[in-house]
Amino acid sequence: MTKPKTPARTEEAERLETLAAIEKKLLWLASWTIHHANHLRPARDRLKVGGHQASCASVATIMTALFFEIMRPGDRIAVKPHASPIYHAAMYLLGRQTRERLERFRSLGGAQSYPSRTKDATGVDFSTGSVGLGAAMSLFASLTQDYVRLHDMVPAEQPDGRMIAIVGDAELDEGNVYEAMLEGWKYDVRNVWWVIDYNRQSLDRVVPEQLFEKIESFFSAVGWRVVTVKYGKKLQRAFARAGGEALREWIDACPNDLYAALTFKGGQAWRVHLESDLGRNAAIREILESHDDAALASLMTNLGGHDMEAMLEAFRSVDTDLPHCFIAYTVKGWGLPLAGHKDNHSGLMTPEQMGVLQEAMGVPAGAEWEPHAGLDVEPARFDAFLAQIPYQRRVERHETAALPVPSVLPAGRRTASASTQEVFGRIMGELARSEEEMASRIVTTSPDVSVSTSLGGWVTRRHVFSRKEHEDVFRANQVPSPTQWRQSLKGQHLELGIAENNLFLNLASLGLSHELFGARLLPVGTLYDPFIARGLDALTYACYQDARFLLVATPSGVSLAPEGGAHQSIGTPLIGMSQPGLTSYEPAFGDEVAVIMRWAFEHMQKPDGGSAYMRLSTRAIEQPEREMDADLERRVLRGGYWLHEPQPGCALAIAVTGVVVSEAQAALGALHEDMPEAGLLVVTSAEQLHADWRARGSASYAAGLLAPLAPGAGLVTVLDGHPATLSWLGGVRGHRVWPLGVDRFGQSADVQDIYRVMRLDADAILDACARACLQR
Repeated sequence: MTKPKTPARTEEAERLETLAAIEKKLLWLASWTIHHANHLRPARDRLKVGGHQASCASVATIMTALFFEIMRPGDRIAVKPHASPIYHAAMYLLGRQTRERLERFRSLGGAQSYPSRTKDATGVDFSTGSVGLGAAMSLFASLTQDYVRLHDMVPAEQPDGRMIAIVGDAELDEGNVYEAMLEGWKYDVRNVWWVIDYNRQSLDRVVPEQLFEKIESFFSAVGWRVVTVKYGKKLQRAFARAGGEALREWIDACPNDLYAALTFKGGQAWRVHLESDLGRNAAIREILESHDDAALASLMTNLGGHDMEAMLEAFRSVDTDLPHCFIAYTVKGWGLPLAGHKDNHSGLMTPEQMGVLQEAMGVPAGAEWEPHAGLDVEPARFDAFLAQIPYQRRVERHETAALPVPSVLPAGRRTASASTQEVFGRIMGELARSEEEMASRIVTTSPDVSVSTSLGGWVTRRHVFSRKEHEDVFRANQVPSPTQWRQSLKGQHLELGIAENNLFLNLASLGLSHELFGARLLPVGTLYDPFIARGLDALTYACYQDARFLLVATPSGVSLAPEGGAHQSIGTPLIGMSQPGLTSYEPAFGDEVAVIMRWAFEHMQKPDGGSAYMRLSTRAIEQPEREMDADLERRVLRGGYWLHEPQPGCALAIAVTGVVVSEAQAALGALHEDMPEAGLLVVTSAEQLHADWRARGSASYAAGLLAPLAPGAGLVTVLDGHPATLSWLGGVRGHRVWPLGVDRFGQSADVQDIYRVMRLDADAILDACARACLQR
């Protein structure tokens, strides 16, 4: 009599059976979604829609295991960009995605081409798209989770979640991945899982052999546990048979491109090669003879990443919060006729191939979108299973109250001469002394330039965040230094290595803490202005996710004179103007800095707000003796004000942004000898003026500012940056513009020489004014 199965075994077997049905359904829905978008939906522009059927297929098992079994409510996940359709299919089964949005995949109002936190309505945790950034984002999210936990900002009963990333193996070619891993090692990050979809194919080729050995060594070197899931249970059983070791050795030695080609060709091709290489082995012949071509192909492609039991075993084996890398061997295009072909990355199944797949899946015609169509388990059991999985209990977005911001930020003692960077440092130093709740939620971060960007006072008083307490050794040994570098669990500064991608990814994770973890933070990041360009991809990524932070870029422009052209920024004002989700300001005077910072701390907490960017300078200039009243504050924030009002009907004015206001003032002083009616406009935010002008035209604030000028008046614009930043002002009311600025690389010099060479000095401004007058 057959011994009955134990209840536990029966429950696990049913669980695996249901998961297999989900896996099959996800593969079908992802494939159909892409097919429908490319072959069935009308195409007005006749462009290929795309959608990466092969890339979805390779992660079908991984996605099923994570979303429908392994993930807990507190876990967050970044799904590799090319797996977007299968992610949307999973959300569809879970009731978080609609059929209508699937039908409109990659079209207006439909599911996005790559998972988007802001454009998709499915609760995406981390946007992906630019490869490598999603993985690194999960690491910095773990660091943020550690930060809010160790600062007692979340309830003690709120469990730590695992920050998970499903990563295509080609994403590991991106250098930012390794920069992030090194930073994670420095901060001893925990609860990070990266699942590598190791299909050994990139967009254009099959990757070199033994890449996994390098991957493993990289991860091990920075303290990660590496779990390799290479073979499925069928192959493991075959290896346990007589002759199995020879079969394992043959597969291990098989070049990646040959393995992919044989996978595409199928069982007969496998048989020919195995018989040629191992046919003399009687045990191998027995294995071959016991499998028909279809069964042999299934056996030889039974890799760990496509074996549910093997993947669950790997995930369940984790018994520590140390970061883990799972190298899951997969076949690109698994389960599809595209499997293994080197050109399958952007390949699409033909209608004929799709028909064969539909028949194999058991999906009736007309029922392609039905969740229960073609199921291998009872629909009631299927629905009951989906209802009880832990993922269904997650909080997609925490609701977090805004923090009150003081009506005036403390700026310390006012001096007759100061730089905007210096005033920023004073404000941060005074906030460090503050007992305001807002000050306890500020967290600063910088890529090894904290002191040179004037964060020294803040760091001295608020300390560096670290799991390990560490006193400033120089201070303990009575070595004089204005900055203390004490490390503690309660520190409020995250010091990074010189990697701007890491800075922006860190700001992204800190700036989403209120939604991800329910703890409101006010992140402030500093860096040298020219190096925004080095991390621009990650900055765009942060803004695309609607992360909230204040970016302080300083020093800027050729005003950094002796540092030379490599450190002198040119186009960053245009980056600030053009970057969605990031409002840019370039204050000329110190009192403007305080106003803008206060606005930024409020703006980053508003539902319809965003991040802010201040471009500052180290050059000290004379400060005006004035009170920042409500009207002036309003004008500073709206984008500009008249420092010297023009007389009505004036034929000439100067518009200036930032530190070159001193040169503009000197030029205006000389100009007033002959044209006392000329005015000087300080533009604090070209972006704010430009956006308002585009929206309201002749009723805009910029139009009102320029109204006193005569029609056709000359307008000389000047800033330490690209002249296009301000030259558009001529279009507001039809004034003739003479733009001055920086449009070529700088060089080492003192300020006077570099301004003369770049035509930013008072003489150059006067020359432009003269030409403007002559051309009237």
